Amino acid sequence: MKRRALISVSDKTGVVEFARRLDALNFELVSTGGTAKVLRAGGLQVTSVSDITGFPECLDGRLKTIHPAIAGGLLAVRGNTEHRERMESLGIGFIDVLVINLYPFKQTVRRQGVSLEEAIENIDIGGPTLLRAAAKNWQDVLVLTSPEDYGEAADALESGYVPIELKFKLAAKVFELTAHYDALIAEYLRGTTPALMRHPSMGGELGENISFPQFLTLTYERAQELRYGENPHQPAMFYRDARDIEGTTAGFMQHWGMELSYNNIQDLDGAVCAVKEFDIPCAVAVKHATPCGVGWGSAIDEAFIRARDADPQAIYGGIVALNRPCSNRTAELLVAAKLDIIAAPLFTDKALETLKQRKNHRVLTISNLQDPINPHGYTLRRVLGGLLHQSVDAGFTSAAQGKVVTHRAPTPDEITSLDFAMRVCKHVKSNAIVLVNGQGTVGIGGGQVSRIGALDVAIKGAGDRVKGSVMASDAYFPFHDCVETAHAYGVTAIIQPGGSVRDHESIELCNQHGMAMIFTGMRHFRH
Repeated sequence: MKRRALISVSDKTGVVEFARRLDALNFELVSTGGTAKVLRAGGLQVTSVSDITGFPECLDGRLKTIHPAIAGGLLAVRGNTEHRERMESLGIGFIDVLVINLYPFKQTVRRQGVSLEEAIENIDIGGPTLLRAAAKNWQDVLVLTSPEDYGEAADALESGYVPIELKFKLAAKVFELTAHYDALIAEYLRGTTPALMRHPSMGGELGENISFPQFLTLTYERAQELRYGENPHQPAMFYRDARDIEGTTAGFMQHWGMELSYNNIQDLDGAVCAVKEFDIPCAVAVKHATPCGVGWGSAIDEAFIRARDADPQAIYGGIVALNRPCSNRTAELLVAAKLDIIAAPLFTDKALETLKQRKNHRVLTISNLQDPINPHGYTLRRVLGGLLHQSVDAGFTSAAQGKVVTHRAPTPDEITSLDFAMRVCKHVKSNAIVLVNGQGTVGIGGGQVSRIGALDVAIKGAGDRVKGSVMASDAYFPFHDCVETAHAYGVTAIIQPGGSVRDHESIELCNQHGMAMIFTGMRHFRH
């Protein structure tokens, strides 16, 4: 009896060539509509699935391969006498090779304006069912899900011996694929994709946005192997979100320099998240995933100069993200700063030419760096044995919206600087203090175990520039010592969430010293 191969693929890459090699080995080729047409056009003789099942493809193609004559051919254990006898009595033939890849659900939901109906029609039912059946019976069925495996599989079949290790590896890939596929569907349907669902069956209203489902199914696609992790003894890999990554850290396109490392990508994310806070021309310099200098201006080169000058020592070997296109003038400044990574939404040809004069940095474009972070997004953090899941910190109370709690209200210039300082503060590790003077940060203190300690670090970094600056704090002052110290060094205005039982002490000190203070009512811890 001829061996039988069932082939039904959405991605037709390499399928005709693989089928020809099977045909040369005297396999009977069985296929469904679209794939059968392609194979026949390639000069191959093909048996339709409907000829095996006795049923036509129906329900607009929804029902093709789900039938005992197909499933039985995949699930029957060849070494089981009862299975073989039962197959013979039912007139069901064995299927020895299964080649299936699934409907393009991911590509469908990534399309602009895709409807829920279109997405639903691109949920494959028969494909995952047959794949799982074949993978369950992996010792008897060679199952293929990707064109990248056709060559190795054909070579093994032609040799007359298919190693059990190859069969098992390909079966494991099935469950990786189906888990990935189902996770994409689950995430889309629960409303966490960028395009939230509206559907007539919901009365045209927004469906429930289930941010925290009972079972959290996440899926990512391998992007690149990294040289190592945070330290050389830690193996590492970079995975990208399987959904739309445009405008995100993972959506970078590299134009120049060595591959990014684990720490590079972490630091790059800190710069990207911070620069997306601002709709004005802004430059963010990052070291160890936290800002070390942030500046703004009427043009991006001015913004970078202020970010650079905020801490000329820390920026060396750091990462800079710009939220405006990079001209040659800015590129010349960036080269002179001796950075590790430079990211912008666009580089002019001349700017790229200038940047490529230095070997020891990476040059990346990331689209939409001027746009805010998706407020419907989420952040994840692994702990031993578990996972923390939260919405992104997209909230913000501007200085103008905050509550003035002192006798003196901030001046318009102070309001602008306070607003800027608090936006930076959101991206500094807690405890966080940010000092801003003019159009850039002058001192940043983060990751300290006390708030006064964070202020001391910021003041030391600012030096003489602390005089006339404004201050932002990511959380309330538990004591009045920060206000006293800030005044002593020349800080004129403060923005903080408020909410301490000792708030009155800080307010009274500000009033005594003629300082302005605003409460936002919104904390911005970043642990």
